[in-house]
Amino acid sequence: MATLAPPRLPLPRVSRTSAVRHLGPNWYATVMGTAIVANAGATLPVRAPGLRTACAAVWALSLLMLLALLAARAVHWAHHRDQARAHLLDPAVAPFYGCPAMALVSVGGGAVVVGGDWIGPGAAVALAAALFLAGTVTGLTVAVTVPYLMVVHHKVDSASPVWLLPVVSPMVSAALGPLLVPHLPPGQWQRTLLICCYGMFGLSLLATLVVLPLVFGRLVTGGPPPLALTPTLFLVLGPLGQSTTAATNLAAAAAPGMPYATGLAVLYGVPVMGFALMWLALAGAMVLRARRRGMGFAMTWWALTFPVGTCVTGAEGLARHTGLVALRWLAVGLFALLLVAWLTAAVRTARGLVGGALLAAPPGPVPATARTT
Repeated sequence: MATLAPPRLPLPRVSRTSAVRHLGPNWYATVMGTAIVANAGATLPVRAPGLRTACAAVWALSLLMLLALLAARAVHWAHHRDQARAHLLDPAVAPFYGCPAMALVSVGGGAVVVGGDWIGPGAAVALAAALFLAGTVTGLTVAVTVPYLMVVHHKVDSASPVWLLPVVSPMVSAALGPLLVPHLPPGQWQRTLLICCYGMFGLSLLATLVVLPLVFGRLVTGGPPPLALTPTLFLVLGPLGQSTTAATNLAAAAAPGMPYATGLAVLYGVPVMGFALMWLALAGAMVLRARRRGMGFAMTWWALTFPVGTCVTGAEGLARHTGLVALRWLAVGLFALLLVAWLTAAVRTARGLVGGALLAAPPGPVPATARTT
């Protein structure tokens, strides 16, 4: 007598959207780090064969990455709102919501700098204007919303360099907004954009001056950060290099009635760049120490790209305004460091994506981080 086989149970179906469940806003750092390579390389004070073409290709890659990430994050918000809300209430993740704004503006700035070589000047300016507007509105919103959440909802134990991300995003708009000034009607339109950029410059600078002492105080009193978070020390370079870039770009786009803008840009940018180089040495030493102690790859390695890139563009701006050869070579040296950091982070990220490790759920239960009172 034949025995009846047990009925086959249907295999559980895996949702196509589950791959993006743990896709956080920190992934926009990959777009920022890629775009800054194109922006900084295209404006280097040296001419190398094929450099501009390579920078245009890198900018096109950053644009494709931005579009793919925007689509993936839209799916994330549509199908995993619980996880999106958890990100906002997590003090370790919420500050990374400053990254989308900076990614939008950085890719938009690259469209003006080098993207026109491939898509045409008219399309490049239109794309840059759209991304600048979207990124600026997002950045100003985040600059208020995330600090509000930190005060009202987050339970914070100590200061972290990632606190700079929400407040530095308006500085990116202040640095790249002047690139659009020549494409606006002269008079009120151009002056309004310049004044808005100066306002965002001040907003971000004063907020940075509030956060930086907390970060340095945390290092002195609490010791080095955990190994995986050590690269985030490079985030301090972001507001330093970006504010220097903003000052020099604003001076270049200043109206004829502002002849003092160049002098102010140099007087501001040189001391700030000096401090940035000191912090670069300190943060680099801390990263080498962490590497010797077993620091493995994590998405925090992307903090080694965009902040260094802002120092490249800051040194480039100072070189243009002063004519000093030393500053030109400083920009070239920092760009070489940026290339090494970007290639390393990009290759490791590609491996992690192929293996699935970077999109996996974080190990262990998620601790409660929201305030209860």
